[in-house]
Amino acid sequence: MSLLDQILHKTHSGACGQTWIDDPGGEELVSFNPADGSALGRVRMASGDNYELVLRAATATFERWRMLPAPRRGEIVREIGNELRLAKDELGTLVTLEMGKILAEGKGEVQEMIDVADFATGLSRQLHGLTMHSERPGHRMYEQWHPLGVVGVISAFNFPVAVWSWNALIAMACGDTVVWKPSSKTPLTAIAVQHICNRVLARHGWQGVLNLVIGSGEVVGDRLVRDPRVPLISATGSTAMGKRIAPIIAAGMRRSLLELGGNNGVIVMDDADPDLVVRAVLFGAVGTAGQRCTSIRRLFLQKGIARRITDRLSVAYRQIRIGDPSDPATLMGPLIDRDAVAAMERGLERARNEGGHIVYGGKSLAGCFVEPVLIHARPDMPVVREELFAPVLYLLEFDTLDEVLAWHNDVPQGLSSAIFTSNVQSAEMFLSAGGSDCGIANVNTGTSGPEIGGAFGGEKETGGGRESGSDSWKAYMRRQTVTVNWSGELPLAQGIKFEL
Repeated sequence: MSLLDQILHKTHSGACGQTWIDDPGGEELVSFNPADGSALGRVRMASGDNYELVLRAATATFERWRMLPAPRRGEIVREIGNELRLAKDELGTLVTLEMGKILAEGKGEVQEMIDVADFATGLSRQLHGLTMHSERPGHRMYEQWHPLGVVGVISAFNFPVAVWSWNALIAMACGDTVVWKPSSKTPLTAIAVQHICNRVLARHGWQGVLNLVIGSGEVVGDRLVRDPRVPLISATGSTAMGKRIAPIIAAGMRRSLLELGGNNGVIVMDDADPDLVVRAVLFGAVGTAGQRCTSIRRLFLQKGIARRITDRLSVAYRQIRIGDPSDPATLMGPLIDRDAVAAMERGLERARNEGGHIVYGGKSLAGCFVEPVLIHARPDMPVVREELFAPVLYLLEFDTLDEVLAWHNDVPQGLSSAIFTSNVQSAEMFLSAGGSDCGIANVNTGTSGPEIGGAFGGEKETGGGRESGSDSWKAYMRRQTVTVNWSGELPLAQGIKFEL
């Protein structure tokens, strides 16, 4: 039976610890295809008792898993990556069916999981600590890293599987176990991934390392956020969600890794390559129907090039094929649901009331489909400072780089940013301490589609978290500073004398 046959048009149990729970106590959840409104499958969500069962399994398994040598943990991650390779087409298709992103992006999301698995496998042999010189004779100092515990992962609908992998596969390599609460809008992709992982883990007798709990925010999400047995919560979602859960986690003296809203800006200087700009903006603003946290929201155009870029974008936007995301010719699929369409409509109405002028688009089409929007705006319009999770691009004209940097940074969010220029001074100013205040800053490439080897995350109301590459693995481990005295004496640091 194929993976899609296992998942679609069936009723599933809503939680998974060491085994699937046959009769979970929560309500039924229906997953809909946003492209046509059809029901894809039904999930029985977890109850509070089901959550407790899964947490106990994850906690018990951690006691053993943390003692398995990291390279052996990495081998199991590698096998998960291989299984994902075999399932790439089917799982990518399921992402498209349930989330609505075009097929190339659905399969690309699975490829991202595969890449993360490769990265985490290598990482399992590189969990390095530093060696420091002691000021005391006959002493050795070094630091080492130990597994942290059960990691709670709360993922969003727009990347229903890839962002989970950033956390879960790296946490696995680090020696942690994982409890995953996926978005209630995309439960079937989570179930499919869990099936794949279960096959690998069962082969090695490690059921309970990766765990899935599907449930409401009130029943599952709130318990996970408040649970003292979960030392790290990695949550992706809105800034409002982050502001709600961060104080709860902090009150328990636990860690949070937050990936929240983005209001990403791109600066285009007069000397930019127009071809690069138009191609980057099309993908950055229209890809995933503007439902990426890294989607371009604000396009700053220096006045000498503004008219040319605006005209070219207007022509390009008219050629965007909107429709069935499973059709390879489609460039933009639907928004996730009708609530998202209504939010876009309200945002456009606000923009018009505040003085914005629509250059192209703005119509709501059948179902969850909309036209992408180009809209002339001013930096002082309040709506421009907010994230509108839809394919709406504000066009703002500027005179100087100093001026536009101030505009660019004058928003609460700080995720991704870019500048297009052929001038080294302009690029370096953008990348300097006085330039972009975002966690990601690019030159002559867009804000979306970061590589997994770099740390992903942002500043300010984006939450400050870092996931995936570089040294992001340190979030999933605890640091221990070690001093070994082999001198046979007991000298104190800082030259302190304390003797009878």
